[in-house]
Amino acid sequence: MQLDQALQWAVTLSWDDLMKPAAARSIRVEYLCEPGCSLDHLSVWSVKDGGYQDLICDYWTSTFSEHSAGARFAGRNGSDRLALTLGWIMKTQAQFTRAFDAGRHGLVLIYPPTAQECAEAVSSLDALAIN
Repeated sequence: MQLDQALQWAVTLSWDDLMKPAAARSIRVEYLCEPGCSLDHLSVWSVKDGGYQDLICDYWTSTFSEHSAGARFAGRNGSDRLALTLGWIMKTQAQFTRAFDAGRHGLVLIYPPTAQECAEAVSSLDALAIN
């Protein structure tokens, strides 16, 4: 399974926790992953009309003086489901693949999910025993 697909499903399942109806046009997940290395950090952003962007959360696998490990939500954002799912994905990331031609910079764009996409995310993550 592709890492980007797992990240998309995590956001899809958490959409209602993160967005007010019609507040965001999309959510994007950004990360930097050197070939052959584990992913240590990713950021989740909401993108609104006019290209305005707001940080939803950062996820770190390591603790440093500047931050602790885990999900850190910005402002009034929060989602236990997203924190749990991102935690599982980051801890088991070795089981996920990236496209052969993927560069160092990862970007996953997620638009407001349909009912079918939500059902697919639930069944796919259930199959991985994340939920």
